[in-house]
Amino acid sequence: MKVRCQYRRGMMWRVAGAIVASAALALSGCASGTDSGGQATDSTGVGVEKVDAIADTVPAPIKESGKLVVGVNIPYAPNEFKDPSGKIVGFDVDLMNAIAATLGLTAEYRESDFAKIIPSIEGGTYNVGMSSFTDTKQREETVDFVNYFSAGIQWAQRPDSPIDPNDACGKKVAVQATTTEETEELPAKSRACIDAGKPAIQIMPFDGQDAAANAVVLGQADAMSADSPVTAYAIKQSNGRLEAAGEIFDSAPYGWPVQKGSALAQSLQQALDHLIESGAYEEIAANWGVEAGMIDKATINGAVS
Repeated sequence: MKVRCQYRRGMMWRVAGAIVASAALALSGCASGTDSGGQATDSTGVGVEKVDAIADTVPAPIKESGKLVVGVNIPYAPNEFKDPSGKIVGFDVDLMNAIAATLGLTAEYRESDFAKIIPSIEGGTYNVGMSSFTDTKQREETVDFVNYFSAGIQWAQRPDSPIDPNDACGKKVAVQATTTEETEELPAKSRACIDAGKPAIQIMPFDGQDAAANAVVLGQADAMSADSPVTAYAIKQSNGRLEAAGEIFDSAPYGWPVQKGSALAQSLQQALDHLIESGAYEEIAANWGVEAGMIDKATINGAVS
C-alpha cells in the first residue's frame, strides 16, 4: 500500500481559480478553518463508550487533560476532509473519535502542514498524527506507528484517455505533494523509463488531492496516482469523469504516529482492537465504503519497507 507521504513541500502546480471552480470535483468541502473537536457519533451514528481498563493505560498527562490532540492535514477524502460547513469529517476522523471515546477522551483536531505533523509529535505539540500516513521503516526511526488500515496505490484516468500505470513514460501524472506516490512510486517508474531509453514521466505535484484529480478531469494531466481509498472516492465523486486505471498494487499499512517509546501507542492499539472486536470498526469503515482495507488486529510498527 502506499499512502501519504514523506515530508512536504515541493513544487506545486496551480490551476487557474476560475477554471477549477467551473470543473471542480465534489471531493471535499475544503475550506480554511480553526481547530475542530469531534464526538464518536457525529457522522456515523456508531455509539462507542469508554472502556475503563483501556482508558487507565493512557499516559497521565493526556488522561488528565481529557483530550487527545491530533495533528491533521486536509483534504484527503474520504479519509480526512471538510464538509460544506467547514467541519473536519472522514473515515479517519470517525475512527479517531471512536478511539478517543474508548479512552475516555475527546479528540481535538489541529490542522497542520503535512510535513510538520511528525516533527510536532516529536516535539510534544500533538499527541498523535492522523493524516493517512504510510508506516515506513524510515519513519519508524523517529516515531512509533499504530497500524489501523491497509491500502494500496491506485491510478485514475479519463474514460476517453486510457493509460497503463506500468508504461506511463512521457505522460503527465498528478499526485498530492510529498505523498509516497510523488517521492517513491513515480520517481522509480520514471527512472525505469529513462533506463529503457524512453521519456521520463512528468510528475505533477499539487498541494491537495482534489486539485490533482481536477487536473486529470481538465486534461492538464493524463492520470493521477493516490492511495486506493482516495482514488476510489475521487472516481465516485467525479460523476463518470474519472475511472480506474489498472489494478491496486503495493499494499502497505496506514498508521497513527506517536512519540517514540510512548505508552500511548499501546493505549491506541488496545482501543482499536476493542473496536475491531465490537464491530464498531467495521461499521465505521462500511459507512465510508473502505471495507477492503480493514485489518483483523491492530499492530505497532508494521512497516513492510
